[in-house]
Amino acid sequence: MAELPELPELPELPAYLRETSDAYDSVVVRYADLARDWLDGVPLDRSVLAAFAELALTADAGPVAELGCGPGYVTAHLRGLGLDVFGVDLSPAMIDFAREAHPDLRFDVGSMDALGLTDGELGGIVSWYSVIHAPPRELPSYLAEFRRALAPGGPLLLAFFEAEGGPVAAFDHKVTTAYRWPIDDLAEMAREAGFGEVGRMLREPGPQERFRRGHLLMRAQDLLGDEPG
Repeated sequence: MAELPELPELPELPAYLRETSDAYDSVVVRYADLARDWLDGVPLDRSVLAAFAELALTADAGPVAELGCGPGYVTAHLRGLGLDVFGVDLSPAMIDFAREAHPDLRFDVGSMDALGLTDGELGGIVSWYSVIHAPPRELPSYLAEFRRALAPGGPLLLAFFEAEGGPVAAFDHKVTTAYRWPIDDLAEMAREAGFGEVGRMLREPGPQERFRRGHLLMRAQDLLGDEPG
């Protein structure tokens, strides 16, 4: 296993991030119970995670970070796919839960918009329904940070609620305000941040879901804008 990078101490948070952290702190047990077996019932989502894992293993460019890991279930799933992976979340209560539930894995409190890692230190990033809480004006800075932290060729997987033909729009997420994104707009924003698209998957909502789910699989381009290889 590769040595996992150390994250710096979390800086003072802007108000919207503090609100997000506090909201997840307050629902950690209930949220973890709801999410525990969720991946078992979504084979298309598992297939996207498997494709990400294959790209990361092939690139072999460093450890993988799940950013916004919550209770750590997706982090554990990625470890089961053979990745050297660690989880990062803004909510200290979520990180405490993840550490207790998965004592063999590494989890850190951190903010995905300011990771404090050296350039190109990561070999892959998964953001599984975590950038959904970023206000639209802030999202370009998140994607820029992802690109800075990723080695060229490293994959990025974004999972999000898709806008189904509408514009980006806020909705009443059960924990705190979140946003639905048109998949083309999000893909273009990622391209501008330095990512090349590998593929995408749209999944219609299941029986207990309200919205279509979007998934974008990308690779970090090199400084000249070309994908390595």
